[in-house]
Amino acid sequence: MRLFTRALGISFVASCLLTAPAFAAGSYDIPVIASLTGGGAFLGQEEQQAIQILEKLVNQTGGIHGRKVNFVFHDDQSSPQQSVQLANQVLAAKPIVVLGTTLVAGCNAMSPLMQNGPVMYCFSPGIHPPAGGYVFTGGVSTFDQAQALVNYFRGRGWTRLALMTSTDATGQDADKGFAELLARPENKGIAIVAHPHFNPTDVSVSAQIEEIKAAKPQAFIGWATGAPSATIFRGAVQGGLTVPMGSTGGNMTYAQMHRFAAFLPHELYLPSSVWAVHGDPRVKLDPAVAKKQSEYFAAFAAAGVKPDEGSILGWDPATIVVDALRTLPANATAQQLRDYLLKVKGIAGVNGVYDFAAAPQRGLTLDNIVVSVWDAKADTWRVVASPTGVPLK
Repeated sequence: MRLFTRALGISFVASCLLTAPAFAAGSYDIPVIASLTGGGAFLGQEEQQAIQILEKLVNQTGGIHGRKVNFVFHDDQSSPQQSVQLANQVLAAKPIVVLGTTLVAGCNAMSPLMQNGPVMYCFSPGIHPPAGGYVFTGGVSTFDQAQALVNYFRGRGWTRLALMTSTDATGQDADKGFAELLARPENKGIAIVAHPHFNPTDVSVSAQIEEIKAAKPQAFIGWATGAPSATIFRGAVQGGLTVPMGSTGGNMTYAQMHRFAAFLPHELYLPSSVWAVHGDPRVKLDPAVAKKQSEYFAAFAAAGVKPDEGSILGWDPATIVVDALRTLPANATAQQLRDYLLKVKGIAGVNGVYDFAAAPQRGLTLDNIVVSVWDAKADTWRVVASPTGVPLK
């Protein structure tokens, strides 16, 4: 199987010096539905930016079967209703693949439309599509993210935990996931001493913070993304909750850290895929993954951009799809693309080595997750746990 890394083996800067390839008539259009405005825009805009950088690289190395690739973006405004409307419009053109959307609710709303194709590659790690279907999902699972975070806290001796989740789809997924993972034998020593909920539209969680403080936890997990996470951060800081805090990797963006700088917790731990390891010699990566990361960061540096979680959520799914389309016949069907992806094993990405047999529809497991802490002075995340959440010495 030809790896996409070979196609992009030439560095971004060097490729710019090559003579542009001659393309066949007509572009290879790939529809992308993303949250470019609304509550999910802090992720959606970065997904778009990453895919546009990738588009240039793909076209500098021949496109897809001699045709120039063209990612066509559609803004669902962070609304699941709009996601469905756009999906129906896109499906009318009978594409074999649709990339997106950004948020859990939008991907869940679109998924039923794809039961018989085309392939849908959701950017959100928060969905859990059934094995063997046409729906795939990017990033490391939110369930595995939670497990890595709990593993790290347990490794630090923090066993009295407080948890706050939202009442929307993200929070419901988190409640189910935390209940399952805390029932595992290795977590029998962990106690959830408080578990309040909040509405994503709430402007204050002061009552919930007081409940958590009264329970005297050793660490606190506020599982939300975007504006709801800001409500938790602000409430914790203003309410005087000073214990270490963890949250979902969806908040691991520079935009979030800078926007929330005035009220970020002193210790904020975030799980993510191994992209965060780049340049850290303490965590050994598969050489092919390290190479992919070098290419990835070089491409963004050449574009004058610092990539983060939002960037990688768009990058690896689009890369995997392009690799598949380059490998399959020019007239490949949605079924052929699905069948190809189901068998992908051993392909290196920035997130790790993908194995869709081991992790159906996703390709990534707990072994691909590290934990980092935000370092405001250095303006970056510092890795504190190796894959699976084991604290680094």
